[in-house]
Amino acid sequence: MLAKKEFYPEKNKILLAVDCVIFGYRDGELQLLTFRREVEPFAGEWSLIGSIIDENEDLDEAPTRILQEITGLQKVFLEQLHSFGDKNRDTGARVVSVAYWSLIQSTDKINVANHTAQWVSINKVPKLVLDHNKMVDLAIQKMQEHVRYRPIGFELLPKKFTLPQLLSVYEAIHQRPIDDRNFRRKILATGLLIKLEIKDTVNSKKGAY
Repeated sequence: MLAKKEFYPEKNKILLAVDCVIFGYRDGELQLLTFRREVEPFAGEWSLIGSIIDENEDLDEAPTRILQEITGLQKVFLEQLHSFGDKNRDTGARVVSVAYWSLIQSTDKINVANHTAQWVSINKVPKLVLDHNKMVDLAIQKMQEHVRYRPIGFELLPKKFTLPQLLSVYEAIHQRPIDDRNFRRKILATGLLIKLEIKDTVNSKKGAY
């Protein structure tokens, strides 16, 4: 491969990174996947998972690569969130980060080889490095906005689930109780669900389809 011609030799170089805000759902709570940072600065502190973009890598390829490397999962919900470019955000270098948010099933087996990963409730997120807490807050806000008109809550559940389980997911996302009857009426009116002749009798005496 021929070396690229340098057209801007006098300009300062800025690193470009991506950080992934990964949400899951477990035990009635919306959860965030956090990691112990492995590199300086701030090695050993809690962080989102991220990476500097490779020179030969497209921007949207990087978060997909990271998710596959860290979780072992492919074809998961993933969207660009926002860019963070404060000149003093990273003491290690001048780094601009593009944050992405993702929804996965926290019951999935997460491939965390070479990483220390931990699911935490969004109500108990520890102090994260750099501006990662701001990324999490913005991602939660974005998720709450999008869930009103997009069926993204399904991404947090297995293929087969009950309406009470789906209601619980939406309550966890909005962080408040939701009227059961109104929720059922609106969800069923979308025509997105297929009723199976199978009942979940583990979580309720009556059972739910």
